[in-house]
Amino acid sequence: MHNEWTLRKRQFCTLWRVFLLRVVDFDLLSADADPTKLIGQFATIFCTFSFVFSLPLVLIGGNELPMTDAWMFEHFLIETSMTAAGLIAILNWDAAFPDKRDLLVLAPLPVKKSTMFLAKVGALFAAPGLALVALNVFSGLLWPLLFRSSGSGFFGMLRALPAYWITISAASAFFVLTILTLQGLAANLLPRQLFLRLSAVLQTVVMCTLLSVYLLGPSLESPLALTSLQNQRILDWLPSYWFLALFNQLNGSTHPALAPLAARAWIGLGFSTLGTCAALLLSYFRLMPKIVEQPDILPQMRSVSWSPRFGSPLTQALTLFSLRTLLRSRQHRMIFSFYLGLGITIVIGYAHTVPAGFGSIGATISRSFLFASILMMILTVVALRIVASIPIFLQANWMIRITQVRSVRDYQKGVRFSWLALGVTPVVVVIAACLLFMYPWRPALGHLTLMAGLGLFLVELCLTTFPKIPFTCSYLPGKAQIHFVFWGGLMLFIRLLNKAAEVEGRLLNRPLGCLMMILVVACAALAMRLLSESRALSTEDLLFEEEYPAGITTLRLS
Repeated sequence: MHNEWTLRKRQFCTLWRVFLLRVVDFDLLSADADPTKLIGQFATIFCTFSFVFSLPLVLIGGNELPMTDAWMFEHFLIETSMTAAGLIAILNWDAAFPDKRDLLVLAPLPVKKSTMFLAKVGALFAAPGLALVALNVFSGLLWPLLFRSSGSGFFGMLRALPAYWITISAASAFFVLTILTLQGLAANLLPRQLFLRLSAVLQTVVMCTLLSVYLLGPSLESPLALTSLQNQRILDWLPSYWFLALFNQLNGSTHPALAPLAARAWIGLGFSTLGTCAALLLSYFRLMPKIVEQPDILPQMRSVSWSPRFGSPLTQALTLFSLRTLLRSRQHRMIFSFYLGLGITIVIGYAHTVPAGFGSIGATISRSFLFASILMMILTVVALRIVASIPIFLQANWMIRITQVRSVRDYQKGVRFSWLALGVTPVVVVIAACLLFMYPWRPALGHLTLMAGLGLFLVELCLTTFPKIPFTCSYLPGKAQIHFVFWGGLMLFIRLLNKAAEVEGRLLNRPLGCLMMILVVACAALAMRLLSESRALSTEDLLFEEEYPAGITTLRLS
């Protein structure tokens, strides 16, 4: 009995570690890739956020906050924690449910279903749990000391600390469990082939909804707003306020306006737990035979096959290959839609906070529209560049390697055309349609020309560091230094775009100013074109295997 328990424990630990690191697909990684670097970078982002948010308390200290101010900070911390846990669960979409690879590998081995089940569930909750701890490593120890109930003294601070951690754990678990329930019900109610086709759509919708609610949710942290009759229907659909009430209930500072919301938090947590248990049990005991016996996706019956013809055969092949990869790969669609959903959410939030025009300046195109155009162009091209770095099926890139009979410059031409067709052209068409029906033609034509030039500049900028064929090179996690890029973009990107939209709005109605803007963007695009061409000429072979920069270690023998 002791030997059996030891074996099951070893099996659980091994499977738990494999399932936890499966956030990054091992089949797409380079030979010397270390997926823990990417996890460490995300942990650095969360820890830095927690430290920056807690730094004012360390420098200037703090006293007990007024009730409305305390509710505002409590709600922000709780909502941020549960949103981060929900995003981790969405990114780890397929972690909790068995797949064909697990069953084919583990079924012949002496591994019980319960061991695999516990390892899957443990890894699923470990990833959001680690994000939750990193996000609150500083703020979760300092801010709760200010959230104590009035007049409670030292014992109130001791009570606020566990109340806060219990609340954010319950709130994060609610989002994770709700996502699991939705996915499990869809997997059990729909035919497997249909579920696999709709799974990526469901994943994208849930992610966009989560981001939109977090960034665009109303601010109701006051007794008057919480008790208002017109807000009651909104509060029924905002779980972050439920758990704000739950924290105050555990903290001993319950307000009459929060009592009904605290009851909703307990009820929602209970229903999500029951739904997840039912979905997981049905998936492991009802769907496992179907996963092994049935094909994942049935072939479609097509009577007509048509492919558009444009450019050289190499350009046509690269463009169609990129288009079909984006349409068929669930992983690439999810990453691409994440950036587009984030951009749309920022645009909607910006439109609600910035006035349409410039008052006395008299611009004909609103600053909100200019900001939205610039942001969506940048995010679309950047998202296309990011997903193009992730291979669709790494084991098959040998076919492209042995057919590389042309220069790197010829391949770069095809990649340039594909990115212009798939990234820049759709955004320009949408902007042109909006400008045609909303604004006069002269400033509209100037803005449209600027957006086309910006798209050309961004494509050339991305090509300077892309000596590859899209979707064929191995992925090297951690190389992008995402923790530095994130904070740099968060602090500078939105502010610079806002300033650029303001400057463009002022110059669009001035013919000379508009012409100067177009010339500056055209010169920048031409300079980047020359730089990317020179790099392509100096590169002999395409890149198919990402590697870390070579390091030289001295022995110091002298």
